Amino acid sequence: MAQKAELPVIMPSEEPAWKQRAVERSTKAAKLRAERTVMRFLDAAHLIITEKDSTDFTVQEVVDRSRQSLRSFYQHFGGKHELLLALFEDALRRGTDQIRTAAYDQSDPLDQLRVAVHLLFELSRPVPTAQRPLFTDFAPQLLISHPAEVKVAHAPMLALFTEMMSQAEAAGHLRSSLKPRRAAALTMETVMFVAQSSGVADDENPHPITADEVWDFCAAGFAQG
Repeated sequence: MAQKAELPVIMPSEEPAWKQRAVERSTKAAKLRAERTVMRFLDAAHLIITEKDSTDFTVQEVVDRSRQSLRSFYQHFGGKHELLLALFEDALRRGTDQIRTAAYDQSDPLDQLRVAVHLLFELSRPVPTAQRPLFTDFAPQLLISHPAEVKVAHAPMLALFTEMMSQAEAAGHLRSSLKPRRAAALTMETVMFVAQSSGVADDENPHPITADEVWDFCAAGFAQG
């Protein structure tokens, strides 16, 4: 008995190329509009913080300064906390880029780490003439209330220090008992904590800890003797 021929399986055709291009173009345009809107809110908040030298402002002030709507604000941010977090992450990212540029101007891995430690110390140190309320007001509160968010915000900085520690290890400068990432985390957190807690000189602390002292201490911990 002759077998019955099977009917061919017809697969659904893909979206037409013109439709894919149109959707992609539309999505890209929407993304660019969202990025511009977010930056207007961030710029407005940054100006307000600079003028007040404080993070004590309202969402409505940001909306008014940005000349956008309250509805638009809440389409992009869950509230003031998310806005401050975005500003904090952006400031850390720019600080990371600044440290990377300065450090990689050196050829020796230990010199790169030395420059990075010095610059991170100066960027983290409270200075009366420098307006850094995101770091002096917001960051300490964030560390207590949202430690996971702090970890995410510091990820680019940790990645940079890990990268430099790995290069120091490859050059034979890192102690064999240490892993680059752990050495990077210990160094970065030590530098930032000491910088933020030592502050500037006053009557009770006429000789504050310096960047050179912090570098000597950290290097003695991770560098090959």
